[in-house]
Formats: sequence, structure tokens, C-alpha cells
Amino acid sequence: MERDNQFIGQSGAFLDAVERASKAAELNRPVLVIGERGTGKELIAERLHRLSPRWGGPLIVMNCAALPETLIEAELFGHEAGAFTGATRAREGRFEEADGGTLFLDELGTLSMAAQERLLRAVEYGEVTRIGASRPVKVDVRIVAATNAHLPSMVERNEFRADLLDRLSFEVVTLPPLRAREGDIGVLADYFGRRMAAEIGWESWPGFGALASAALERHEWPGNVRELRNVVERAVYRWSAEDGPVDHIIFDPFASPWRPKPEAASEEGRSRKDLADSVPEPQTSSSIDFEGIDDLKAATEAYERSIVEYALAANRYNQRQTAKALGLSYDQLRHCIKKHDLAG
Repeated sequence: MERDNQFIGQSGAFLDAVERASKAAELNRPVLVIGERGTGKELIAERLHRLSPRWGGPLIVMNCAALPETLIEAELFGHEAGAFTGATRAREGRFEEADGGTLFLDELGTLSMAAQERLLRAVEYGEVTRIGASRPVKVDVRIVAATNAHLPSMVERNEFRADLLDRLSFEVVTLPPLRAREGDIGVLADYFGRRMAAEIGWESWPGFGALASAALERHEWPGNVRELRNVVERAVYRWSAEDGPVDHIIFDPFASPWRPKPEAASEEGRSRKDLADSVPEPQTSSSIDFEGIDDLKAATEAYERSIVEYALAANRYNQRQTAKALGLSYDQLRHCIKKHDLAG
């Protein structure tokens, strides 16, 4: 876990989730933390531990997706010497390591059915049996689990045990995605920007310019807070004029006219990709809601403005270079800038 991270936000949806976790922390019951990648599930798990009566005990973290299926059970429950090839000595599992504290199981939905069955027994009876052992070991562990999967649907498909879900879902804390956290993007961007500016030795934090701020607000943030942090830190690190506001945002770090093409693309897929590449879509624009368009001229003007706005930022406001990149004459670009009030 990134222990230098803090809960930053002011939206009602986010504060409600944090408050629910804080209330549940006091009880010795399992908690499920649900959310998209990058929403802060690990931080909620740490909060549940730190605010609980178990705060003095260990907080053991296990990413269930990081290990092959053949090793998951050995990691969770431990093993005796000689239990399988390579087991030269006995080893405690994560349950025994977490005795008296909290065990955080990340990516819970990736557990095999066999591991789920053993986990159910551990939750129900408070005991685990090492692989190769004949006697169980008593453990006092609180389970906090996290996933971005829809576990009830997995139960319906017989991919997750219904009885295990019943045991683990005493409380469910669902974290809102960043796009639903009204007012939090600017707050988080400013926080990460200030921290990065201090890290690289800037004397002060100039903030973000109007174009950058608008781009940050329009982005959909599929990677949520983790993606926002990377985008902001990269923007600050690459900005050369520390005395002026940061006003150039790159969402895709792989964006380059020289990046390699996917080798496995079919002829049909490649032709579609070439067609898509011929349309200059700015990375700062959100997806277009065609059904919501009731004024074609206004929608076209808005899209043209976003293209010019993005191209200017991408070319560091060099107008001649921007005009060349868009296939316009210098006078045509100047006309666009004046028409869309982008001169400031």
C-alpha cells in the first residue's frame, strides 16, 4: 500500500463511502470494498484496519491475482515441509501472519473455487489447515476483501460461492469512480501537482492553465485517481516554464507518430484503424453523445474548438507548427483561434 497517500476529496459520493468505512471499522466483521481500478480500495482497507480495535495488530495484504492458482492456497494457509515439490521447510500462510489483525484480500474475484472453499471454512470456524498438515490452527483474523468484479453475477454463473459471498458481505463499501465525484478532479489535480512541483524543486506551484484545467475536467478517467495522479505528475515534470501555469496535458504517454503498430491486427482491423487515425480526435475530448445533439452547427463548432484547443497545447502554442499539424494555412488557423476565442 502507498502509505503516503491521503484521502483527498469533497464530493458527497466520496465522503459517504469514507464515512461508511469509518463506521464499519469499529466492528469485528468482514467488509467488502467494491470499486473500479484506481479508486482507492487499498486506502479504504487500511482505514478499516487503522480505525479498528485491531490497529495494533498486523495488516497483511495479499493480491489474489498476483499468484498462480497452484500457489494461492499455500500462500493463504501455509504448508508443511515436504507438502509439495519445493516445500523444503514449513511456512506460515497469510492467515497465520495476520493473527490478531486484518487480512486484506485484493482481487478477491480471481480466487479459484477450491481456494474459495478453504477460505469459507477459515471465515466460518476461525481455523486454517496448512497444506500437508493434519490438524487445524486457530486464527483470529478480520477479513477485508476488494474487487472490481460484480460478485453476485459471478455467483449466478457458478464462478463464486454464494455462501462465501454471504459470509464476506456483512458490509459493502462501494467507491464512486472519479467521473462521479463532482468537484474532486480539480482538488486532486492541485494536490498531486503541488506535491510533484515540490519533488522536482520548484520554488512555488503555479497551478494549471485554463486549457489544462478544462482538459482534466473533460477526461473520462477510466483509471480513476491512479490515472489522474500519473497524468498530473507527468504534466508537471514535462513542463519547462515553472513560473507559468501548467497548460499542456498528455493523457496517453505512448502517444507518438513513431510508436510501433500492433502486429496481430487483421486486415479488416488494420483498415479500420487507419481510417480512425485519419480523423484528428483530440485526447482531451470526451466521447460524443450523438443522441443528445439537437443543434448540429453548435455541436460541430464545439468539436472544432476542442480539436484546435488540443492541437495548440500539443504544439506548445506554436501557431505555425499547429497550423502545419492540422493541415491549415497560418491565416486559417488564426481565423479559428479568433472564432473560438482561444487567443488568451
